[in-house]
Amino acid sequence: MKRSIVFLAALTAATPAFAHLDPIAHGALAAGLTHPLTGLDHLLAMLTVGLWSALVGGRAIWAMPLAFVGCMAVGFGAALMGVALPFVEPTILASVIVLGLLTALAVKTPAWIGGLLVGFFALFHGYAHGGEVGEASSLSFGIGFALSTAALHLTGVAVGLGQKRILLARLSGAVAALAGVALAVAG
Repeated sequence: MKRSIVFLAALTAATPAFAHLDPIAHGALAAGLTHPLTGLDHLLAMLTVGLWSALVGGRAIWAMPLAFVGCMAVGFGAALMGVALPFVEPTILASVIVLGLLTALAVKTPAWIGGLLVGFFALFHGYAHGGEVGEASSLSFGIGFALSTAALHLTGVAVGLGQKRILLARLSGAVAALAGVALAVAG
């Protein structure tokens, strides 16, 4: 029970005091590793991908997180190439709400449909990450945030597959969706 409370508290913790690390000052790899951890919108979306994939089960457990990381890399590349992508921040906020609701409702879908959905949202997350690179090494930064994203997905999967997984995963999804609405209203 205590782990559940700590996990839910971490999901809802306010993060306005956190800032993304400067890739030049702290190193591109470190900045990339911490980037998904210091933005509540990224953190919640990436955790819920893991939670939802665990609830869907089967191939979705690995296919949905892989689709997210792969499409996130495509979005990152698009940002680096200067491709215009509209509605980045609103779509990222929508991803938190939608993925949270899908998790809270334990929506079952074929792995490929879940992969398409999380992949769509991942393009926007990756694009936003690409905007944070500045003059730093894009390869190191990209490796860092891809590893951190995969770790967040694995954390979500572990929680989703753990003891009393369905209640905790669904409750976490609901909290994430509510947090997404709060972020949208505050923004």
